[in-house]
Amino acid sequence: MPGLPGVFWFPMKLSFNNITKNFADLQVVEHFSSEMQTGELVALVGPSGCGKSTLLHIAAGLEKPSAGSILADGKPVTGPHPERMLMFQENALYPWLTLVQNVAMALELQKAPKAEARKQAVAWLAKVKLQGFEEYYPHQVSGGMRQRCALARAFVSQPKVLLLDEPFGALDALTRMTLQDALRDLIREVRPTVLLVTHDVDEALFLADRILVFSHRPATVLKEFNLAHHEKSHDLSEFAAMRREILSLLGIHAEQEVVNPLEGVEV
Repeated sequence: MPGLPGVFWFPMKLSFNNITKNFADLQVVEHFSSEMQTGELVALVGPSGCGKSTLLHIAAGLEKPSAGSILADGKPVTGPHPERMLMFQENALYPWLTLVQNVAMALELQKAPKAEARKQAVAWLAKVKLQGFEEYYPHQVSGGMRQRCALARAFVSQPKVLLLDEPFGALDALTRMTLQDALRDLIREVRPTVLLVTHDVDEALFLADRILVFSHRPATVLKEFNLAHHEKSHDLSEFAAMRREILSLLGIHAEQEVVNPLEGVEV
C-alpha cells in the first residue's frame, strides 16, 4: 500500500534503447537512446509534432515502439502501471467529485481503504496549498487550483516515475510560474524520476537536471544540456548562454509550421 506523503518513495531508472516509432508511413521518432537515472528530471524540448509526447506515451506503456525497447529498472515496459504516472496538460479531474475525492480516487483504484485514501489526499492537498478547498468541486475553483489538485493526485499514489506532458501549458504566465515553484518543491522533497515534455525553455531550465533538444520530426536529439552541476551556481550568464543556444537550435529546426519560441522574447 502507498505510504504517507514523502515516505517510502523509490524512484526508478528508465532506459530508452534505440527507440523508433512509426504511425503507418509517418516516422515520428528515430533511434532515440537515453538513460534517466533515479531521481533525475529530464526535460524534452522541441518543435510541435516532433515526437516528444510519443516518447512520453511509450514510457507510460500506452504506446509500443516500432523498434527498440524501453526498460524500467531493467525490466521491459509492456503496458501501463501505477508506478509510472502520466499527467496531461488538461487536469482531467472528475467534475462530479470534490477535490479531495478526486485525489483519493488515485489510491482507491489501488485498493487502499477509503479512510486512508482520504487522509492522504487531504495531506497532499495541503502540500499544494489547497487546504480549506477539499470539499470544493472543480468548477468552483480556478484553473491553477485545478492543476494543483491534479499535481496532488499525481503524487499521492507515490509513483516511481512522473511523466509530465505540458502540465502548465494551458495556464497564464503568472499562474504557470507559481505552479512551477510548487512542482519543484515537491520534486526536491520526494525526488521521483521525472520526464517532462515542454515548449517552455525557461520552464525546462528552471526545473530540469538535463534538457534534450529535439529536431523536427522524426525526432532526433540535437544536443543535450546538463544542468545538474549548476545547482549551486549563481552564474546567471551561463544560464543565459544556454538559453540562447537552445532557442537558436529551436529556431533553426522549428520551420514554418512551428511557433518560434524566440518570437517576442528578449534574450
